[in-house]
Amino acid sequence: MPVPVVTASRTAWLVVLLLMPVALLNYFDRQMLASMQTSVMATIPSLGQAANREELWGFMLGQFKWVYAVFSLVGGYVADRFSRRLTICGSLFVWSAVTWWTGHVATYRELLWARSLMGLSEAFYIPAALALIADYHAEPTRSRAVGLHQMAIYVGVIAGGFGGHVAAAPNLGWRFAFTTCGLVGMLYAAPLVALLRDVASSSVRRLATRPVSPAGAARELFANGSFVLLVLYFTLPAIAGWVVRDWMPSILKKQFDIGQGQAGVAATLYWQVAAILGAVAGGWLADRWMKTNDRGRIYVSALGMGLIVPAIFGVGHAGSLAVAVAFLFLFGLGWGCFDGNNMPILSQIVRAELRATGYGVMNFVSISFGGLADWGFGVLRDRQLPLNLIFGVFAALAFISIVLVLLIRPRPELATQEPAS
Repeated sequence: MPVPVVTASRTAWLVVLLLMPVALLNYFDRQMLASMQTSVMATIPSLGQAANREELWGFMLGQFKWVYAVFSLVGGYVADRFSRRLTICGSLFVWSAVTWWTGHVATYRELLWARSLMGLSEAFYIPAALALIADYHAEPTRSRAVGLHQMAIYVGVIAGGFGGHVAAAPNLGWRFAFTTCGLVGMLYAAPLVALLRDVASSSVRRLATRPVSPAGAARELFANGSFVLLVLYFTLPAIAGWVVRDWMPSILKKQFDIGQGQAGVAATLYWQVAAILGAVAGGWLADRWMKTNDRGRIYVSALGMGLIVPAIFGVGHAGSLAVAVAFLFLFGLGWGCFDGNNMPILSQIVRAELRATGYGVMNFVSISFGGLADWGFGVLRDRQLPLNLIFGVFAALAFISIVLVLLIRPRPELATQEPAS
């Protein structure tokens, strides 16, 4: 079904621009640790000298995600019931303070606590930010707006990929990187809270609606078959996505015998650049396709997943660094199409008052499994399970997800639930 053409206001695009530095920091702070693994282990003896250090590292990565997953439920609900703006700004300030503290930890236990608090505080950001963007942007610009925001995430991952070089620099080091990033985030929170605004019409609509309890919200969401399909679609490929983000620097370093800095860059730069291209192309194509077909975003997302499947399989079987990077580039193109359309698809099947809550549920399920994947991958690596077998399973799960997204049915009446431009 065609949707009416509505032009987004300057304020709507300004909101995206204000959130982009936050999105960048959100993933930069996460990705740095993956590219600094060797340096961190070398300076924390209780981790680096352990016989099962790969398993401990994987558990630490998983611990972040399990905490993040649980509090995504809380963060999404808070953003829907109260203020998206204050949820975003509070999240930024707290996780930045934790980032600063991470640069001062001395033991593995302290690192676990720091990453747990990081997961708690960061969990409030993504559901609130994407819901705020969806509030400001109507159907004709929503995929491009979300895609622009996600581009900042990819830039953050790229910047984090250079963390290995920073960690190895004699005058810098991994502690300097975390301390500096924490200070930058805390400073940016002040102007952000002054400039960012909730959508007035959206706030009035939420206040006028009968308050929905957490249990009531869960019942409404899970009674929606398309929402359940979207949760599964969001989860299956993300299992591989988290392993690629968190473990690829270590995989390339060991697989091809290269340095920590080179591995960090090779594992992040190329596929994240491709993800930016995928987000731009996927956002433009999805918004254009939506003018003639209300399943346009679903089709673009499915096309992106069609690139991800062979890319995952190929990474697991790559015989050289160049081949691995080529498949990672293909993975990034598909990921940009997939990632930039999840909130827009959610907005087609869930009413506006439950967008952040719905995305919080999606994060909860997806990242819970992502945490298990991180931990399990560390265990399997310690036990020398072949890389091609592990990534073959990941590719199969991604293929199943293509079928799931094509079964989703948009609700035409939600296309009229748009903010005033």
